[in-house]
Amino acid sequence: MTAGTAAPETPARQPLAASLTPFSKMVFDHTSIPFRFPTPETPTLRPAEGPARSLSTPAPTKQEPSTDHKPIHLPTPAPAPPKQVPAQPKQEPSKSPTDRKPQALPKARLEILLPTKAQLEAAAAAAAASANESGVHGIANVPIKSGSPAPATLAPQPYGQAAHLIPPGPGHDVPQPSLSIPATGLPQALSASQKAAIAIEIPRAANFIKEEYLAVPDEPEPLEDMSMKRRKRDDLDGDDIYSLDMRQRADAALNDLRLFLHNAFQAEDYATNQRTSDEMVTMVGDNEVTLTAAAQAKAQTLLAKTISLNCYKRVPLDHLLRLFRLSEAALKQIDSLDIKIDESWGAPDFDQWLQQLPPLEMAMRAARTCLRMMCGEREEKQLYPEDVIEHCLNLCKRLIDGVVIPIVELRSTQHTAELFRAVASSKKKMGSLFTDCQKLLSLMSTLISKVDTSDTVTNTLEFAASRLIFMETVSAEKDSVMDTQKFDGLRLVAMDMLSHIFVLNPAQRQGIFDEILTSLEKLPLGRRARTFKLVDGSSIQPVSALIMRLIQTSAGKVDGRRSKNKTSAIVNDEETNGDGQQTNQESFMIQDEEHAAVQHSTAIQELDSLAPPLLETSKANATYVVKFIVNRALKSTKSGDAPYRNLLDLFVEDFTTCLDNPDWPAAELLLRLLMVMMVNLVENDKSGVPAKNMALELLGTMGAAISKLRGHVRKVAGAIDSADELGTFLSELAASALELKARPEHMVSWTGPYRATVEYLESRFSQDPHLASAISFIVSDWGAKTCVCYDSFEDDSRERDQELGRLAYRLREMIRDRRWLSSEYSFKDVSQTQARLSYSIILLKSQLCEAFSGILNILLNSMASDQPTVRSKSLKSINQVLETDPSILDGDSVVVQLILRCSNDSSTQVRDSALGLIGKCISMRPALEEKMTETVIDRFADAGPGVRKRAMKLAKDIYLRNNNRALRSAIANGLLHRVQDPEESVRDLARQVIEEIWFAPFHGLENSAAGQISLSEHVSLMVSTVKRGGVANVLDKVLQSLLAPGSKSAEASKEVCAKLVASMFDLVTIGDSGGDPSVPTGRDALQVLMIFAKAEARLFTFEQLRLLKSHITGISSSDDLAVSRAVVVIYRRVLPQLSSAQAHFLADVRKELMPVVSKVTRALLDDVMACLWIISTLLETSEHLARLVLSSLTGIQKLRALSQREPLDQLKVRQFDRYSLIVGMAGKHCNLDSHLEMFKKAFPKWNGETVSKLMVDVVVPFAAPSQPLDIRKAALDSVGLVCQASPRNYVAANVYTTFQQVFDDQIPALETMILRSLKEFLFTEEKRSEGTSEAPAINGAKSEKKRELTVIGGTNYDDVASATTHRFLREITRIATSTQDEHAFLAVEVLASINRQGLVHPKETGVTFITLETSTHPRISELAFLEHKALHTKHETVVEREYVKAIQSAFAYQRDIVKDPRGATPNPFTPKMHLLMEVLKISKSKNRQKFLEKFCAQVDFDMSKLDISETIPSHVQYSRFIIENLAFFEYITVGEVHCIVSAIEKLVTSTGANVAQAIESEVFQLRVDVLDEPTPSQQLFAEGQGQGQPPQPGQSGPDASQPPAPEPAVDFTRLRQLTAGSMILLALWEVRTYLRRLYGLGTTRRGGTEPGSKVKLQSKDLAKPPVKVQGITGDKVWDEIGKIMESLADRGRMMATCRAFIELMNVDKEFLVLNDEDDENVDMGVDEEEEFGEDGYPGSGAEDGDFDGGALQNTPSSTGRGRKRKAQHGAGGAAGGPKKKQARSGSQPPRQRGRPRKSSVERRAQEQGHAHASGYGQVQPGLLGGSQNVGGAFDEDWF
Repeated sequence: MTAGTAAPETPARQPLAASLTPFSKMVFDHTSIPFRFPTPETPTLRPAEGPARSLSTPAPTKQEPSTDHKPIHLPTPAPAPPKQVPAQPKQEPSKSPTDRKPQALPKARLEILLPTKAQLEAAAAAAAASANESGVHGIANVPIKSGSPAPATLAPQPYGQAAHLIPPGPGHDVPQPSLSIPATGLPQALSASQKAAIAIEIPRAANFIKEEYLAVPDEPEPLEDMSMKRRKRDDLDGDDIYSLDMRQRADAALNDLRLFLHNAFQAEDYATNQRTSDEMVTMVGDNEVTLTAAAQAKAQTLLAKTISLNCYKRVPLDHLLRLFRLSEAALKQIDSLDIKIDESWGAPDFDQWLQQLPPLEMAMRAARTCLRMMCGEREEKQLYPEDVIEHCLNLCKRLIDGVVIPIVELRSTQHTAELFRAVASSKKKMGSLFTDCQKLLSLMSTLISKVDTSDTVTNTLEFAASRLIFMETVSAEKDSVMDTQKFDGLRLVAMDMLSHIFVLNPAQRQGIFDEILTSLEKLPLGRRARTFKLVDGSSIQPVSALIMRLIQTSAGKVDGRRSKNKTSAIVNDEETNGDGQQTNQESFMIQDEEHAAVQHSTAIQELDSLAPPLLETSKANATYVVKFIVNRALKSTKSGDAPYRNLLDLFVEDFTTCLDNPDWPAAELLLRLLMVMMVNLVENDKSGVPAKNMALELLGTMGAAISKLRGHVRKVAGAIDSADELGTFLSELAASALELKARPEHMVSWTGPYRATVEYLESRFSQDPHLASAISFIVSDWGAKTCVCYDSFEDDSRERDQELGRLAYRLREMIRDRRWLSSEYSFKDVSQTQARLSYSIILLKSQLCEAFSGILNILLNSMASDQPTVRSKSLKSINQVLETDPSILDGDSVVVQLILRCSNDSSTQVRDSALGLIGKCISMRPALEEKMTETVIDRFADAGPGVRKRAMKLAKDIYLRNNNRALRSAIANGLLHRVQDPEESVRDLARQVIEEIWFAPFHGLENSAAGQISLSEHVSLMVSTVKRGGVANVLDKVLQSLLAPGSKSAEASKEVCAKLVASMFDLVTIGDSGGDPSVPTGRDALQVLMIFAKAEARLFTFEQLRLLKSHITGISSSDDLAVSRAVVVIYRRVLPQLSSAQAHFLADVRKELMPVVSKVTRALLDDVMACLWIISTLLETSEHLARLVLSSLTGIQKLRALSQREPLDQLKVRQFDRYSLIVGMAGKHCNLDSHLEMFKKAFPKWNGETVSKLMVDVVVPFAAPSQPLDIRKAALDSVGLVCQASPRNYVAANVYTTFQQVFDDQIPALETMILRSLKEFLFTEEKRSEGTSEAPAINGAKSEKKRELTVIGGTNYDDVASATTHRFLREITRIATSTQDEHAFLAVEVLASINRQGLVHPKETGVTFITLETSTHPRISELAFLEHKALHTKHETVVEREYVKAIQSAFAYQRDIVKDPRGATPNPFTPKMHLLMEVLKISKSKNRQKFLEKFCAQVDFDMSKLDISETIPSHVQYSRFIIENLAFFEYITVGEVHCIVSAIEKLVTSTGANVAQAIESEVFQLRVDVLDEPTPSQQLFAEGQGQGQPPQPGQSGPDASQPPAPEPAVDFTRLRQLTAGSMILLALWEVRTYLRRLYGLGTTRRGGTEPGSKVKLQSKDLAKPPVKVQGITGDKVWDEIGKIMESLADRGRMMATCRAFIELMNVDKEFLVLNDEDDENVDMGVDEEEEFGEDGYPGSGAEDGDFDGGALQNTPSSTGRGRKRKAQHGAGGAAGGPKKKQARSGSQPPRQRGRPRKSSVERRAQEQGHAHASGYGQVQPGLLGGSQNVGGAFDEDWF
């Protein structure tokens, strides 16, 4: 119920809803129900609502004052209204004009008619009486409270209908007709079957005031009162139309002109008589008089004023003709002057030219005066002299060709620098000249628009305008002699001129478009591309504006009356329309609006004959333009030489910029046609990937523009002023259009959005005459939509059809005469906002905007394309749409699901694009953060470094915005793992992000309560993150890097870390969290404190250490070893910072730790022993430790003596294990040489110098082979620990011999002990070397610690490290390459440390690392890759020499250790040497190509030395390994692909000839010197070649149904050898073919794109990345190679493989002979033009001459035969001799089988090793990519 504002409420009056029952009140508050009370004025529903569709409630009589209410009209839309009433759209109720606001339409409405109590009582009584009479049950009784009226009987209605009283019951599904109302006002009785369906209790309104309610229409009604009919207006001479002021102004202007002309004529007479000049006139030429330049300017001003005031017709004709003569003299004078500027001029030449500027300026102004008079639209023919027009035209042409273009194109080069400086010095004069030229051209443009001129004038001006429009300008102002803005003005005038020519000459329109489109290449693409300013301030390309203007002009009717009131001296007075037909024949039946209303069908037909054809013409022109640009763009790239691809982007951006601008309605048409073409490209399966990418990019741009338009409409419609009637109407119509509910008749109504748009354009027409094209286009579109609207209605509605008939007549007249609307009707002023909203509403109903959902679906479907680049491009396009309309992400959006799926795509490019889109989605819809964060974290481990970095940056933003602890912990955990990333840039970024999210926010944190709470929460987060596991060691490194002295934020970070440590101690005392993993415990806090202690000990205070003392009191009996170890580690790191002042505390700690030495585990003992030594050092007493070690050594000595007598039992073994461990740990951490004498007393026979040597000498005997394994293991562990701290023991004889014995025994458990010791020692040396090589101290202070230079490397133990490394390097390498377990990884770590320290030559470890890169163990592979990369970076030249050896080693490793000799892994196909190629990216492309050539050369073999002893020969396996790597390498440049394909072709050419010769002569016994009948073996081979399909490896015979032919007698071993060679070459050729197809090579041999072509590709093309062809996968080549490798299974397969190889060498299957004529030509040896096979590869047409007469030359193939191989020379001719072309006739005798005898030249060449015995030395190389001549050189004609 809508309350109005008509009358205020009195205090005593309560609102009607106050007395509702609870149920009714609830319905009133929660539903949108308009309540309508019947009144005497509106007793029933309106007729429009359909009397047959509702039962109206009876109304009371007028005598009842209580029911005398004012009617409230609430029209209800009916699904099928009566035919005679116009249909009404379903829309929301509109508010009153004083209180209208835009709002969305409700989804459902319910209208309830509320009768009065008296009506209900009467209805109930009548119903009861009727029930008694009929014997049927009456209406169901509903309990009614006392004083409440009876309920209204209602029934639910379908959507969009009101709820009315109906007679429900069985069989009453359709509403019944309404009941009539008796005169008494009482209702008729309802039937007994009319049972109530809904009962709502409404109390009687005691004080109802009708003024409080307003009638709200259900839909926006057209504003008929906004358009008013104008009074007719006569010409200027009429006394009833123009005001006195206007007449006075016209008279004043006319008098001024008369006075000027009088003075000028007097001056002319005086000058003629006196032969003199004055300020008014001057003498020129042959004593002719002409006006001066100043006088010409004044004359133009006065003429323009009289023309504008419509009094020009009153100027006497003779005055105007005399003014012509005064101006013509100046035009004649300039004809005799040479005004052209030559670029070869110098400064003097230009200065001389400047002297011609005054007469030139005078001539230009004289021409403008003449043109101004011609443009006044006078009828006298004398005012249009041909010679004057010709003079003006010649002047324009000479100015453009001789002045404008040379000046604009002038650059400061070596030859034109002088002229450039001279012109620049006169820039002001030249600028004035350009301005005059612009004005002259503008008047010429006006002339051709108002006067019929000859074709010569039109064509000349068209050519000149085109030159100006497409002249190349500079990108920077400094490179031009003139300001580019000056020339931009000329360009705009040229556009106007071309537009006028286009409008007035329909026959030339096609030529104009052709000229524009073919000149697009000249357009600039940089910052200077967009110089055309729009009304709203934005800029587009001038050519974009020109194209849109011409297309808009096409939709306008050519003014057939243009010659009626004008006189032309050039052409006859003939009225033509746009098609060149006479228009005076045009007549229409409908002559006025009333006639159109009566005969509306005829009015629509007449409009239909005008508007749609005009739109079709415009559409045809737009289609021509779009197809031209798109077709050119498809053949070019953004980085190519042709600019069409970039131009297409610029055009689309310009059109989208103009989309919602009513000045440019053609933008929608162009975008619509572009959209259709792009959709076809995407949906066409044959479209290439670049075409689909282009289409998706443009569809994204268009989709974003449509989405932006919809958002703009919502915003404007919601913010429009509700007090404005037009604005409110447009707002409501916009809401309907957005919901696709706007009715067509409302869209095309006379006062609808079209009218508002046209009125706005008409109001600006005087300032911008070019708006005529936009008005014409919109009016034509309006007319076409009106015709469609009329035809769409199937029912008859008199009122609607009459209105459409009137509208059709008005639009017809508006199309015929653009001025008809302004002269016949007036309209309310339309603001710019209202106009844009009106036009936007029109656009919302256009085909382009209605296709938005289809565009979005295409973009979404493309995200699942099989091409990675297409998926990536679709993601970027979706991003464009999201930026303008984020609402598509709301709800359970399929867009979000597709984006998340793309984030896990197989393509790195797609994953990267998906991550970027995820970031955009989260920024626009933060609610998606939780859903998408998991995907972002998963991408931390992506295979692409760029994806990993993007994911980390995105996660950082999410972390800082989100306070969820679990989410933050997950992000931090993932980031910490990336600190160990193989890519250095990723590692650096991970450390940086950790610093920014964990430490930087707390820099300068205040000690406030809020700060402490924030710090505590962060500590809990850190503890939770570490608790997740796997990041402790990483966090340690992060903290060390953060707190390093070289860090920029070291001090601030140290302060933050100290606060974090202090806060963590608050958690130490917390016990178990009760099973809640989110609550940190003291145990968890200690783990984090341990990490901080390792990073920086100075973060801890003494008081904090005292708090931890309680945790070591019961360390030996502690159940939680993690807590004990954490405390001990913290003490180990922090205690060295204490002083002797804390001696008591230190002594207590030592007291607690000493007893547990014999009980704790090995890991804990390591830290305990370190703590004890630190305490002993601080307390300066180590006797406790010396006695402990001495006791252990004594025990070991006793066990040794005991073991010599009998084997040790388990108890003794455990004792030795503990003793040796204590000794080893003490030797590792303690320096007990100060107690050497005590040890010597205990071991008097020992003569060593250090306690560590004593330890080694005592323990090492237990490592002898005679001891049990457990004892040996413990002894080696102890010795290794001692040697770590005392490395000199490594070079002791008893130590290294023991180590060597262990390596010789190859016992992994013992080798691990040695490797662990070497690893720790080398790591320590590595750190020590880094520490001693620091830079000098700051501020010039000398470094306290000098680097020792006594040994290589600068540390004390480099000699030990070097000696030990060289001694055991071979064994370490053996261990690393013998398995793939943790034992091997330990050896790899040792090798890595050796490599980093440079202890051995790079070639010693390089091969090993390259081999280990192929390991399936990820840690081994990753570490080997990093070390190989480091080696290659430092020693590229040295390492490259070892690559061939490394390839062989990698193959052996894969075959023997990995047990997979293939060269790649499937799903997806990944070459096993891909990390090697990744390292080679560091090198130059030339180096990579050299490597690929060497890599391919490894396949080559000597047939006679090929070893076939194994089931599959080793070289065959090795070749397959290499071949499959070559197939699946990711090549970086096009040059690399060309290189490898060329190398393969050369290898198959050279080696294949030998193999083919051997197979022919030994297997098939084909001989070149035999011309007799073929042998059985030859028949066998020929039959094999004659089958329907060429023989394939793995087939045992040609056809199982045929009797087997006798097999040739060839040795089985020899056959295996030949088959093995064929297998290698066939597999290599498969890869060559695969690469050519995958990368699109071989499209034309003459074009030079094939490897080895004579036409070399440019270096910039070779350096480009290769592009893979869509649809080519590696499955086929993988399967084919697998089949080839099965060829040695039996003799039949071997024969088939040999036959297949022979066919490969003879016939190129890629070049098919397509018809019988070609077949005949080949048989006769006649070469045809190049042919193309099925796969698109071109045939290599041989030069005219014979084919080599080989044995297979005449063998046909049933499925299409390949082209024969190219011969070097004729069958009997010498090499290089002339070739004879055989005749096509059948007169020649057929050739015999077999090869002709060789010439002596060939034999001599063979003896010299340059030719093969068979013809393959000449034939096959041509087929395989390079024919080989007798001298062995390749013939490049085949490339």
